Amino acid sequence: MIFQPVLNIFLLVLLFAPVAFVVVWMLVKAVRPQAGSADAATEASPVIWGVRLLMLLACFMMLLRPGIPGGATETLATDTDILIVVDTTASIVAEDWDGEGQRLDGVRADVQAIVDEYPGARFALISFDAAPELRLPLTTDATALISSLEVLRPEVTAQSRGSSIGIASAMVEETLKAAAESAPDRSRMVFYLGDGEQTVSTDPESFSAGAEFTDGGAVFGYGTGEGGPMKVTSGSFSASDEGGEYIEYQGERAMSVIDETNLQTIADDLGIQYQLRSADTAIELPEAPSTTTNYTESGSVGNVIELYWIFALLMVLLLGVEIARATILIAHMRGLATRGGES
Repeated sequence: MIFQPVLNIFLLVLLFAPVAFVVVWMLVKAVRPQAGSADAATEASPVIWGVRLLMLLACFMMLLRPGIPGGATETLATDTDILIVVDTTASIVAEDWDGEGQRLDGVRADVQAIVDEYPGARFALISFDAAPELRLPLTTDATALISSLEVLRPEVTAQSRGSSIGIASAMVEETLKAAAESAPDRSRMVFYLGDGEQTVSTDPESFSAGAEFTDGGAVFGYGTGEGGPMKVTSGSFSASDEGGEYIEYQGERAMSVIDETNLQTIADDLGIQYQLRSADTAIELPEAPSTTTNYTESGSVGNVIELYWIFALLMVLLLGVEIARATILIAHMRGLATRGGES
């Protein structure tokens, strides 16, 4: 058996010793009452003080948190840098995800899955519309990444002049290269999340320059062949962005359609896989590079089968005895008071 006390064992002993002394003293007095003592008739029985001593011991044992070893589990840390590239053009809020949901909802859910899949990794976030932006440099703070995604909004519709799906290629290469130079022993993964819709007349920029710094990752595509309508966005956090008018083209709602050919090209440039995403299919994430996942540095955590709950249940039962006794005494005293008043 092992113990994991909630407080230092010496402090627990210091707290419980005086109380234990008083309880044991009262138990001894109850077992051997002194003849002629004024309190002899009113002192609690040895059983009651025995119950109280058991309560004290149960509380002490509960705070010691006893348990038995249940084996050891090795913990895995991912020593890799993960670059997440997110499309924030107007089409990312097209409503063809899980029915009429926005594509951005799918992006956020998938980024959360990525974070969960690679514990201990460092994450960076790049978004792009008309220009790329490094929203979060490499950090192990996954909460900061998720928070950045939560406040992410697409470009302002009135300022949109078209965008290229490869506009972030240079920043991706620069970020990966800097990571490789600062930590050459860490591997690097890239996850590109977008719809592949090119809205400028030029060809998309190539991501091939970043391939030499990329050890894994995936390109995730969002959208459908039928397309989805997009609401006008103002860049604010007001409710008008959620319930505003739809973008129109030639008097009808403009529809954003996924371009899987472009997304496959990006995947080929980086040497990673492409995957079409939808709300009704589970995301498939690649394994982290084997050189970046090791159990030696991560260590192991021993599993312990906790036993403190046994003493907690004992405490509940003993408290029930005390409450029952107090209830009986109160009822008895009320009965004596009633009879006294009648006489």
